[in-house]
Amino acid sequence: MNYRCMQISDYDAVMKLWQDCEGLSLRDADSLEGIERYLERNPGLSFVALDGARIVGSIMAGHDGKRGYIQHLAVGEKSRGIGVAGELVLRCLSALKSQGIEKSHVHVLKNNEAGRHYWSGRGWIERSEIVMYSFINGDNDNA
Repeated sequence: MNYRCMQISDYDAVMKLWQDCEGLSLRDADSLEGIERYLERNPGLSFVALDGARIVGSIMAGHDGKRGYIQHLAVGEKSRGIGVAGELVLRCLSALKSQGIEKSHVHVLKNNEAGRHYWSGRGWIERSEIVMYSFINGDNDNA
């Protein structure tokens, strides 16, 4: 398995991987333009895993200057169970640490049992004392 930083030219292959991964939620922000902005704002923090020339895993990360945020960890079904996800996470955490980021968060949908099991099984702590709110700028229904 080879690993490298994610590039916008990976978008189609990565999007296909995300669409095939149960529990991974995609939104408008995951458009080509949205991912391009994300990668430009957070250079060197998102990675892909390659089996030959084929992308079989991906992870994205960014930070706000204090905390890291990991998103869209995905590994193709045929490449699971051999450490690909763990290596992707380690690469993100190492890249974040090199930028002074010691603490990271990951958001997992409540109904994503596989995702919840993965993260809790690796020492990530589920936070029950906070509630997350979202706002869509420009959506008059939010006012």
